[in-house]
Amino acid sequence: MNILFLNPPFIGRFSRTSRSPAVTKGGTLYYPIWLAYTVGVAEQAGHNVMFFDAPADGFNLDQIFDRMGDFVPDLAIVDTSTPSIYNDIRVTEKIKEKYPKAFSVLVGTHPSAMPEDTLNLSDSIDAIAVGEYDYTIRDLASALENNQPLDNVDGLVFKNSNKIFKNRNRDKIEDLDDIPFVSTVYKKHLNYRNYFFAAASYPMMMIITGRGCPFKCFFCVYPQVFHDRKYRIRSAENVVDEFEYISHNFPEVREIGIEDDCFTVNRNHVRRICELLIERNVKIKWYCNVRGDLDYNLLKLMKEAGCRLVTAGFESGSQNVLDNMHKGERIEQYYQFAKDAKRAGILVHGCIMVGNPGDTRETLAESYEFAKKISCDSMQFYPLYVYPGTEAFDWAKRNGYVKTDDFSQWLTEEGLHNCVLNTPELSSKDMVSLCDYYLKKYHLRPLYILSKLRQAIINPSEGYRTYKSAIVFFSKLFKGQLARSS
Repeated sequence: MNILFLNPPFIGRFSRTSRSPAVTKGGTLYYPIWLAYTVGVAEQAGHNVMFFDAPADGFNLDQIFDRMGDFVPDLAIVDTSTPSIYNDIRVTEKIKEKYPKAFSVLVGTHPSAMPEDTLNLSDSIDAIAVGEYDYTIRDLASALENNQPLDNVDGLVFKNSNKIFKNRNRDKIEDLDDIPFVSTVYKKHLNYRNYFFAAASYPMMMIITGRGCPFKCFFCVYPQVFHDRKYRIRSAENVVDEFEYISHNFPEVREIGIEDDCFTVNRNHVRRICELLIERNVKIKWYCNVRGDLDYNLLKLMKEAGCRLVTAGFESGSQNVLDNMHKGERIEQYYQFAKDAKRAGILVHGCIMVGNPGDTRETLAESYEFAKKISCDSMQFYPLYVYPGTEAFDWAKRNGYVKTDDFSQWLTEEGLHNCVLNTPELSSKDMVSLCDYYLKKYHLRPLYILSKLRQAIINPSEGYRTYKSAIVFFSKLFKGQLARSS
């Protein structure tokens, strides 16, 4: 079967796979990682695939059609996001116009959270693959190829004779080692130089070592809509095998990004990966997402194994606000973690948000003081972004805090993040302006600037990364677009 996988064109370098999809002034563009994993599964099952990442390549739809040549898809898989959903549906309609016999499927968090509503937006959408869709697409392709009924394809919501049918939910994939390395898909179909993450060394590559997250943060979209709140892991051997594959097949890649929602859920798994990286003498830097509760010994081992940076979602310096968002962490843990990370020699990119239950001007000021005390390598301040399927979205809708039902308003005209939240304590304008203010204040402190100069002298490669980030920062500073584009 011929299958088209498309990360569709939208506004410039729109990073659809980011947890908060948008165009960023810093140029961050995530790999279309979930599409890529499914491409690997489809090819493993023997299907013929064409895979395009339009935002990365700068292609419009006509250019994609030209590059398809005489390839006629039987099945078209279109990635989506909340702020781009109307555009993504228009792209699907155009695919249907050109290839009327193609069975069209939307994937992504937005249609997963709102499958019936999304299907009703256009007659050109044949189905939604809900949640983790690797095997849903594989099984759907098999059913279509063999003229079998679709009601046996778990995870599928589809239309038939203007009626919507919702199949049983698909069980989450337990044997993640059975899925091909996503880096093999990148090598065959994508240009790794198209992708960028401001906190990482360039060029970089993104992989997943585990899916799901057991923690209860009420705003985080992937665990609630896609992968569930159980953390499922690849074997440490499988992960390190992929590190070696990347090192051998992409010699110019300088860093690997482990994009699990929280890489350090299973500490023993992290230790085993680190031990194998050291044993096999794999010399490549990597970064990962963590909670702010790691101990020094684990951080030290991670550093020895090549970890350069961790991203920690502190979210707030107010314990009351952390409790309200179900973060499950203590402020005092954060202080110890920051101290231990510095001692281990690992950089920390921290994140602070505003707009959660209980947030006020005073709690954000408290968060700034906290951020200043722990003094991370970089710190992001941004408003809460609420996405369908999350507890945060339900809370905001229930209380009348979401100021529009038009999902295109989740972005500005330029494709930057837009705040659509108004709470009794803080308007959307307040949130954006306060985040801008504290972002500037944090990064323009004399002590912070001196620390970055010292870092540049000791480690010129980090100095170069800081230099590039500073150019972006000051360009945003003068345009007043810091919070919107972080």
